[in-house]
Amino acid sequence: MQTEPQSNVVPVTSRPALRLVSTKGMDREQWLRVRKNGIGSSDAAAAVGLNPYQSQLELWLIKTGRNDALPKADPNDDTSPMYWGTVLEPFVAEHYTRRTGNRVRRINAVLQHPDPDKAWMLANIDREVVGAPDVQILECKTAGEFGSRLWKDGVPEYVQVQVQHQLAVTGKQAADVCVLLCGQEVRVHRIERDEEVIAQLIELERRFWHYVETDTPPPADGSDSAALALQCLYPRDSGNTIDLSGDAEMGQVFADLLEAREALDANSKAEAQLKQKIQERMGDASRAKFDGGTVSWKRSKDSTGLDVARLLTDQPDLLRLYPLIKTGSRRFLISL
Repeated sequence: MQTEPQSNVVPVTSRPALRLVSTKGMDREQWLRVRKNGIGSSDAAAAVGLNPYQSQLELWLIKTGRNDALPKADPNDDTSPMYWGTVLEPFVAEHYTRRTGNRVRRINAVLQHPDPDKAWMLANIDREVVGAPDVQILECKTAGEFGSRLWKDGVPEYVQVQVQHQLAVTGKQAADVCVLLCGQEVRVHRIERDEEVIAQLIELERRFWHYVETDTPPPADGSDSAALALQCLYPRDSGNTIDLSGDAEMGQVFADLLEAREALDANSKAEAQLKQKIQERMGDASRAKFDGGTVSWKRSKDSTGLDVARLLTDQPDLLRLYPLIKTGSRRFLISL
């Protein structure tokens, strides 16, 4: 995906987006229910497999109403990036106007693609840019110390997908992405409408939405998000044994898994040996510098914990008085 203007951009002839529902006075739960009716702009990257934080399978659970067991984000948790993104959005928008001179305003609505065959394409726009001939949409972002690394080379791909989705739904020509990095640096990036990218995006999103419409789970992608989704989708085992000995495709998958585990074990051993070689050379040094970077080997601070096993030995009634039941999860083990 490109963030620079393209010389072969096709003039926009799309009709303006439909206002599906007003968001004035709408609480978060109502908004989430509306979003289940289609693919929103913040869903787009996950729908096409390009979101580093959410898999297609996890998004499918949400869209099909199977997400009760998934961890719920608390919008009032002031330790979460989502909270600070919401709190700081007006300040980012204000700074964008101060830097560029472009006036912006809110669009208090969930927007819908005007074409009936793309009615599942929805979008929420942070701000509409008013009176500027070259840009129509503002997307506000914040990134902390870890997230800012993804912005090192410009707009991350998953954000580019989000913005191209917004341009597809609205029929607009360009959007600015204003990002606040680590609470002190603001950058503005221009993303032009790219018809080729939008065509590919619509096709891939349509495939994902077919999974939703047919109630068919998409394939897992190996991510932590997909692993969590599988645990939620199949939380308990039946005790039955499924015989896959005659399934050539799954037999090859099992053989590839064994080979991958052997390679992983070999790489883990090699990594440990290399790390220990550096530790031997460092001795009691805290840090070591190399041409390509640095390593540190420091002692953590002492801490005080509770010896639960000893406490229960001395006072066994505590377990009965203060039980804490931990829900079990399925473990994947291999036997040869």
